Amino acid sequence: MSNWLRKLGLGLQKSSNKLSSGISGIFNNHKLSADTLDELEELLISADMGVKASAAIIKKFASRKFAADVNAAEIRRVLAQEIENILKPSESQVILGKHKPEVILFVGVNGAGKTTTIGKLAARFADRQISLIAADTFRAAAVEQLKIWGERNHCPVCSGLHGCDAAALCFEGLNEAVSRGDDLVMIDTAGRLQNKTDLMNELKKIIRVIRKVIPDAPHHTWLCLDAGTGQNALDQVKTFYDAVGINGLIINKLDGSAKGGILVAIAAETGLPVYFIGVGEGLEDLDVFKAHEFSLGLLGEN
Repeated sequence: MSNWLRKLGLGLQKSSNKLSSGISGIFNNHKLSADTLDELEELLISADMGVKASAAIIKKFASRKFAADVNAAEIRRVLAQEIENILKPSESQVILGKHKPEVILFVGVNGAGKTTTIGKLAARFADRQISLIAADTFRAAAVEQLKIWGERNHCPVCSGLHGCDAAALCFEGLNEAVSRGDDLVMIDTAGRLQNKTDLMNELKKIIRVIRKVIPDAPHHTWLCLDAGTGQNALDQVKTFYDAVGINGLIINKLDGSAKGGILVAIAAETGLPVYFIGVGEGLEDLDVFKAHEFSLGLLGEN
């Protein structure tokens, strides 16, 4: 087993324990029936898989042929298969290099791991000439954190005075990136202003200003999510998608939550690409999302 698979399994342990113990409780000395399927559906919904995905899974279960003495292990195996089928369309490889510089805009609420994710990805994409823009200008800790990541990865970081205009800073940073001939620019943004409307208006302004420098940018707008927020994460996907047209997801903090099932709900409801998942704070704790590995980990099967 690879180091990442082991980390993924450990990271999803809270989620897998909840599902595994629930399945054992339902199918201990009970055969597959309408009643046990109802209980299984309730378990999936309680594990944050959402009504749509849970109903689809139960429908597939109801149409399958099971042995009369079906046990919890067989239920887990089949459930992992059905979850993988839902997740597979969201498995997508990141393709970079079509633009120079290529611009990735990171959005998400405070605490979703945007700044740390950018730092980890700067290390992953180290074969490119990268610069970072600290556009979360009201949060000094985020700016300092990004500078530290920049030093570690030998990336210039464009930052300004506390509370300066984020869009103007992006304009400056992108012009510098163009003049240097950078391959990739990653932009950190704020996750909280006075209210949701303020936040979305600031992001829209950033995008308008970015396009004054590079008309087709940002080439990628990735939403970072904290898995621990459960169904609220799905609401965030819809809100940010409607406001700024996100085209990729990064799910963080799966190791601290029993709500790993939210990824299944997001895949079923949105079909958006999930590029990376995080199971810790370390550099190696962020890796590409693979539906097969995740579904096994969610059921404690890897």
